[in-house]
Amino acid sequence: MTFPVFIHLGPWRLHPHLVFELLAYAAGFQVYLWLRRRNGDPIASATRWSIVVAAVVGGALGSRALYWLERPALMLQYWHNPLFWIGGKTVVGGLIGGLIVVEWTKRWIGVKTRTGDLFAIPLAVGIAIGRVGCFLTGLADHTYGNPTTLWMGVDFGDGIRRHPTQLYEIAFLLLLIGALTRIGGRIARAGDQFRVFMAGYLAFRLFVDTLKPDPALGLGLSSVQWACVAMLMYYAPDITRWVRGWRTEVAGSPAAVV
Repeated sequence: MTFPVFIHLGPWRLHPHLVFELLAYAAGFQVYLWLRRRNGDPIASATRWSIVVAAVVGGALGSRALYWLERPALMLQYWHNPLFWIGGKTVVGGLIGGLIVVEWTKRWIGVKTRTGDLFAIPLAVGIAIGRVGCFLTGLADHTYGNPTTLWMGVDFGDGIRRHPTQLYEIAFLLLLIGALTRIGGRIARAGDQFRVFMAGYLAFRLFVDTLKPDPALGLGLSSVQWACVAMLMYYAPDITRWVRGWRTEVAGSPAAVV
């Protein structure tokens, strides 16, 4: 396989990152619409679309802000280049930025209902599809892992077999989608499906990014990993509640009675 793997569509030779990023947005949005029709929505349509717009704007700003922090040397080198400021994105930054702007918007318009559950599965689907494009782009995408001697190592074009961290992420997201689907049918609190998505994805990124050659911001962790740590601390009360609920459920199950 030669990277990048271009997509041939008739006379056009399309870059994989562009193709799968567009597919990710389209598929995620369609899944969102389908879930909204199937499950209903606890808030009015006008309010929902205000929240969707807030999520898009916050995601765009957050994804770039964390990318700039991830590569401060490049930011200083190309600060005068507008293409640098509009290019480069991080998924973790997008999720955090979207969350912050949505919560601010909800407070501004007076919405107290949890609104994130409808976004959980669509986000997971979209990220998984987008990572296909990251993998097919190869070295230029900067999402590959460190060198490895394991059988799953992939040579992205520089003669070095590396961890295909994009494929690891896709596999994790498929498992997470299955878990979110199950949670959706037995959810205890509004908002928990989205919070499970966020906590699960952030915990995975905290781990998998140790396999990437990203520059360390401090204590051996990259800016993305530090962002994951901060957000996991934010979700710590929910994680504690879930663990306690799981222990109670296990202790009360017939299999636990002897």
